[in-house]
This record gives sequence, C-alpha cells and structure tokens, in this order.
Amino acid sequence: MLSFLRTRSSDSPSLRPPLRGLNWDGHVLALALDTPGRSGDIALDLEGSFFSDATPDASGRVCFELPSATGAIEAVVRAGRDGMPLMDAPLRLRSGVAELRGDRVDMHSPKTAHSAPAATRSVPFGVDCAAPEVAIVVPVYDAPEAVERCLDSVLEHTTGRARLIVIDDASPDRAIAPLLDRYASRPNVIVLSNETNRGFTATANRGIREAGRADVVLLNADTRVGPNWLTGLRRAAYCADDIATATAVSDNAGAFSVPELERENALPSCWTFDETARALWQQASTAYPELPTGNGFCMYIRRSVLDAVGALDEAAFAQGYGEENDFCQRASARALRLLIAGNVLVQHARSQSFGHERRASLGAKGMAVLRERWPNYEADVAATLHSHARRALDWRVRRIFAVASAENRPKIRVLHMGSAIPQSNAHDSWRLVFNGDDVDLWRNNDGVAVSHAPHCGGVDADPTPFDEHLWQWLQSYAIEVVIASDEMPPVVERAARALGIPVAPAGHRIDAQDAVARAAASARSFADATP
Repeated sequence: MLSFLRTRSSDSPSLRPPLRGLNWDGHVLALALDTPGRSGDIALDLEGSFFSDATPDASGRVCFELPSATGAIEAVVRAGRDGMPLMDAPLRLRSGVAELRGDRVDMHSPKTAHSAPAATRSVPFGVDCAAPEVAIVVPVYDAPEAVERCLDSVLEHTTGRARLIVIDDASPDRAIAPLLDRYASRPNVIVLSNETNRGFTATANRGIREAGRADVVLLNADTRVGPNWLTGLRRAAYCADDIATATAVSDNAGAFSVPELERENALPSCWTFDETARALWQQASTAYPELPTGNGFCMYIRRSVLDAVGALDEAAFAQGYGEENDFCQRASARALRLLIAGNVLVQHARSQSFGHERRASLGAKGMAVLRERWPNYEADVAATLHSHARRALDWRVRRIFAVASAENRPKIRVLHMGSAIPQSNAHDSWRLVFNGDDVDLWRNNDGVAVSHAPHCGGVDADPTPFDEHLWQWLQSYAIEVVIASDEMPPVVERAARALGIPVAPAGHRIDAQDAVARAAASARSFADATP
C-alpha cells in the first residue's frame, strides 16, 4: 500500500478493482489504483452529479480537489463518467474525515443542492459597485423575433443606473425598423441606425462611443437576460481593482456554456427561464473562474479598461467572431483579469443573424487572426478552461438542474428586519434578529439561524464587525430585496444601495408581496416592463 492511503474503518465502503485505497485530508481526495498507467479516466460524482474526471499518473494515483460546501458531501468514484462505481456505497466527506454514510443510499438518486457556497469572491467592503452608469449596447441585424425577446427581457430585468443603446446595422428585414420604433421613446433607451451595413464590430464600437464615460455591456440581440443579470455582472466586475471584463454563462455560448462546455444545454423543463436564472443567482456561487478571454454575447467592460486598452478592432474583425477575444488578450497583456460570472445565466440562441455555416466561416477567419497576434492564446485558454473553479461551477449547475422540480421553484429572496416583519409564501424569506450584542441571520423557511455576528450597539461612525458581516451576507445569500422598519440601522440601507439591492419600508399595514413588488419596480432602469 502507498503511504498516502488511509486505513479503512469497519464502516468504510468496500472498494472494487482497480481502486485499492483512498485518503481524504479535508480538501483533496487521493485515490490509488492497482494498474498504474491504466488507460481511461477515473471519474468522481458528488451528491449524485458528475464533478470531474482525471487520468491516473504513472504510480496509479489520482487526486481530486473538492469544491467548498457547507456540511458533508457524498462522493462516488467511478470507472469513467457514467461508468461502474468502484465502491459499494458513497463516501461521506467532511473536513479532515472520510467515512461511509450511516444509511446506504441510492447512488443514482438526486439530493438537495447546496444553497450557500462557502468559497466566494465578493465586492470589497464599502465599494459602491452600483454607482457607475452602465450602457447596454445591442447591435441588431435582422431576426426581429429574437430582438424583441432580447429587448423586452432587458427592460424587465435591468436595475440600477443604466442606458440601453440599440443600433440597427442596416437590417434588410423590414420588420426591424417598426419594431425598434416601439422602444425609441422609452426613457433611457436610445435607438440608432447605420445608413449602410458596417458589420458587428463597427456597430458595437459606435455603441461604445455613444456610451460616453459609462461602463459598457456588449449584449447580442439573440440573448435573453433574467433577474439580477446586471447586478451580478457589476459585482463580478468590481470584486477587485484589476478586473477588466465579466462574462455571463449561458445554455449555448461555447466555452461559457454550463454545465457542459461547447454544447447547447437543455434547461430544466419544470422551471421558467427566469426561475432557472434565479436558481443560478442563488446557488451557483460567486467564485468567478478566470479565463484569458471573454465572450461578447454578454460581456461587461469597465470604462477604465476601455480607456487603457482601446475599442474593438473593427478592421481585423469586421463581422465579429474574435474581436472580443482580441480585446481581452490586450487587457490580459496589461495584467488585467477576465472573469466568468457563473451566477449570471443568459439564454443565447446563436447564429440568428448569420446562420451556422456563416458563423463557422467567420469563426475560422477570426481564429486565424488571433493565432497570428496571440500565439499562446489557445494554450492559455486550454490551461484554464478546466480549472478547479470552473469544474466546481459546472458541477453546481448540474446539481441545480438535477434537483429542479415544480415543487422547489426558486423564489425571490427577501431580507426582513425590524419589529414589523411581514411574511409571504411567494418569497424566500430571511430575517435579521438582534439579540442585545449579537445578530443572527435566519432563514424562515427552515426556521434555523444560518449565520451569526456581533452587534456593536449601532455605532455608525466606523465600520463594525456587524457591518462587514452584513455586507457579506447580502452577497453570499443572494438577497434581492430588503424590507425594513424605521429602526433599521443606517448601515443596512447604505450597504444594500451600494450592492444594488432595493429597500422597502415595512409596517403592519404593508403587505409583504406588495412591498417587494414596489421595491423591485423602483429599482428598474426603464419605466414599465413592456413597450
């Protein structure tokens, strides 16, 4: 036996060849196989969903670093993805210990997904990520049905300081002009038209110029956004000073597809798209995996980065397909980082304007330019595409999809505080409870306290431990609305506003559902939901 193998206790599962031993140190699960250098991968399932696979090294060893999660995780080792299990029962992995779960469970049945991921990045304490204005730039070329779906979703779900800049690139489809006219009179919406077809990249650059000093989101016209989409991108973009871009994930966006890369992924049929997007917002984590690229289907760019790097290269990538990759490589060359906002799901149809064959041709031409300019581009992407953070993200999304049902539809998370605490079954209700020198965060649905912080008597001049705990709670637990009474500490409203969370007044005569609806409406960037 190799020295790293643990001594199995009497309640450990029996191992099946070629697996002959394992060790768990609280973070890494190490496995030993009887056949060093064997062909084929060893796969690891966590909580009933595929997590990762790996090829054993020359000594027959395989190691898996597990994603952070609260509580224990059930693990099953398999002979390849969807292969035969190499143990007769799952392991139950806790910090520093691996042991068989007391009850024998069906290894194929889904369990409850983890709702509060432990390893996250967040907006640093006190940073007002809601302050910068954002211009959402949507180049349009034909595909009127997709365009209408995209723009309606932006109007419905965008919150905070934002403008919508829609540019028609001389679409031949006669339905486009009257469609865009419906949006032109809306507050904070600008509709422009190119006299002649200039191509995607030049049209996007026109939008970037029209944005003035605002940050920019490049959004394809064949997308559909959901709740909290812009708030999520803002927070990712401002989680550190050296962030250049934050790209959403999608059901169909190449390297940014979840849970399976480079595939068109089916979304849960029992949920609406908005419910699925909210599920990722709440459960997919804010670990923000890094890649040396982004994707212009939905990519947030900080204005300071545009100032430093310049606009998109419309000469080399006139029709798109490579322009955002080139931009990101220029940003990366300045030691700026590019993130995946894994908790922001954006639906993407792809090829609505050009079709699959034209898209493939343009993609090949764009890649040729990228290879010439950035010889290490593909190798750098390959080296990070399957990072631990990315594998953990994909696994979390698989878990979310696996447990989706009509009975567990995601609900808007509302934080109640103060003496008047209205409740509604339409919401996922949380509350802050002040107990003298302590504060507890409770999830009402479970009736348990999920976190605890000291409260320093309402001192407002300097940050207190409670202030910093509250700041993290609002982000980690994906709170969307705060309902508070008059005795709310001032820090609560300041923190909520800085993170883009609307605050509603509480009271015995105020219905909770109405209060949440009013708060959400007040936060919208565009008046009214439909044109």
